[in-house]
Amino acid sequence: METLFENTDAEPVSRVSTNGVTKESYDENLYLIGRPTLKQFLRFVRSHAVNAPAEGELVKEWQEANAHLQALQKEEGGIADNPHIAKLDIRKHEHLLSEFFKDPLIQNGFNTVPTDVAIVELDRLIVYQHHIDLTYVRELEKKLGPAPNEEQIFRTCLLHDHPQPQVKWSRVHHNTWVFMSPSNDMRYLSTLKLHPGNIKDYPLSGTLAGAVGLAVGFGSNFLNAVYAENRLILNNGSHRAYALRKIGVTHVPCIIQHVNSRDQLDVVAASDVTGTPDYYLRHPRPSLLKDYFDPRLHKVFQVKRLVKQIVVKFEIDDGYVPAL
Repeated sequence: METLFENTDAEPVSRVSTNGVTKESYDENLYLIGRPTLKQFLRFVRSHAVNAPAEGELVKEWQEANAHLQALQKEEGGIADNPHIAKLDIRKHEHLLSEFFKDPLIQNGFNTVPTDVAIVELDRLIVYQHHIDLTYVRELEKKLGPAPNEEQIFRTCLLHDHPQPQVKWSRVHHNTWVFMSPSNDMRYLSTLKLHPGNIKDYPLSGTLAGAVGLAVGFGSNFLNAVYAENRLILNNGSHRAYALRKIGVTHVPCIIQHVNSRDQLDVVAASDVTGTPDYYLRHPRPSLLKDYFDPRLHKVFQVKRLVKQIVVKFEIDDGYVPAL
């Protein structure tokens, strides 16, 4: 009888030291090669690699990977079509699902298209993210351990506590604020229309009529896939999916958003997908999560450690217009 969660022992990737570069100043990234374009690959290496290999070597590796992909297109054409989606055992996971569906981020963030929670096979998920931060993956592996149980896997994929990564923010000019975080999940969330009743215990120099808030924070961070035209595209959670597959987990719980048109796809999918939808939905052999583990399709680099920065600016124009 097949189990939904399978585990095997896996060796963690060791961190390699570089002459003149301390462990604290770089990360390791895995980058898919052969796709996307050679130009994008070379640009990534030039911009991020600590010790970039010779360009001729990179071109050769990319061409070899591309040739391997051409062979896979013949051998595995259609592999992404009609992936198996298994129902979650509601009785078995009742207490976890009850907690999960009470989450405000579920109630407010997944109400655009029909959505459910189901079990998906990791290897057949289509991926759009070109690189994986292996340094972060090792942190996830430590938390998971070599053989996580089903509840650990569920909570890893469908977080309840939403821990907030480190973030610093400050005013740098009278109309400019800067937010910085080591997490690339930090983002501009929305513009908020606030009424006096929404703001409490904040000293003001006048009587408040209204306020406009520019919200910066983090996404819901659930493992999420979009089901479109009989294919599953991993929409969020690439690092957790990679970490789980690396330790031998083959099937995981996932939020699935079902779209029935390209217009709906434009609303819920990542910009990489909506920019070239035919590649993800029509190509006979698009990039799959299992490609991250094929040594012929990826290259590992030591890359400069970066932090995410978001600059928020506002402008006030105070004047008069004719009365109506």
